[in-house]
Amino acid sequence: MATIHDVARAAGVAPSTVSYVISGKRTVSAATRRRVQQQIRLLGYRPRASEPTDRSNLLALLAPQRPGIEAPTLMRFTSAATAAARSHGLDLLLLTKDADPGELREAVIGSLADGLIALDVTAADNRVPMLTALDRPTVLVGVPDHPNAITCLDLDFYTAATLCMDHLAGLGHRTIGLAGPAPAVHDRGVSHAARFRQGFLDSAARHRTRIVARACGDDIRSCLDGLLDAGITALVVQNEDALTSLVLDLGRRGLDVPRDISVIAVGPHGGDPCTLTTVEVPAARLGELAVEMVVDQLDGAAAPEIRLLPPRLVARASTSHPSTSD
Repeated sequence: MATIHDVARAAGVAPSTVSYVISGKRTVSAATRRRVQQQIRLLGYRPRASEPTDRSNLLALLAPQRPGIEAPTLMRFTSAATAAARSHGLDLLLLTKDADPGELREAVIGSLADGLIALDVTAADNRVPMLTALDRPTVLVGVPDHPNAITCLDLDFYTAATLCMDHLAGLGHRTIGLAGPAPAVHDRGVSHAARFRQGFLDSAARHRTRIVARACGDDIRSCLDGLLDAGITALVVQNEDALTSLVLDLGRRGLDVPRDISVIAVGPHGGDPCTLTTVEVPAARLGELAVEMVVDQLDGAAAPEIRLLPPRLVARASTSHPSTSD
């Protein structure tokens, strides 16, 4: 593994200059800084605790822009994470390119980030081996099938689905629809979508209810057609981008919520004044916690863990007993 002396020798500078480039605590000419950063990337150098370098005070947020990403949720998470990082004297660097693991590794090394937070985690996430090899404090917001001792954080989406089903089945609904994330989210195996769907299926089997699940993309009308044609009396929406359009389309069809159909929204809605029954996805809280968990690792005070926040269902005016039996 490369050392600070290897970088200094390749760049033709003193080890102290490499340290200054990393820490930013002394002025280094632009040409020298570029030369040192280039060698850091080429050699795959990462400062060791025993070497005379300071932290960069920089966290990298890996937030690839992929189809089906819910922008409002991402913004809530990023805003809260930025504020949390600032409270610890850290800056947050947003890396949005959907790069292969090799390119991503070069970007992370080049950024000189002390720690990492990764979003849009999939069940078979190909970033995990690279992140494991980098050996930097890391938090995955999501739970892959094999996290390789990397800390994971998320809402307990399996239990969230169970809460929705328990509530609706308790009201007497026997055919329940799920308007899930866009098809691209399911196609790449995003962990929270898979865990919610599995919880929905398992809970439906326990309650002996019939479920109809649709991935809701751009064609909201078609998605709703398929759900309503199946005779649902209740709808769970796990798709922030589609929620407003779905509710408005129900109204255009002359369906009253909740008299004709009950609706539960799963997303970052619970803190807003609204009439919808919700299971809140606490995007802002997840952003704060992700930063805190990276900082704990930087301070050597945390072992790898999988932390799932307990969900809470808030019953409001959009759910009631079905008006007819199915």
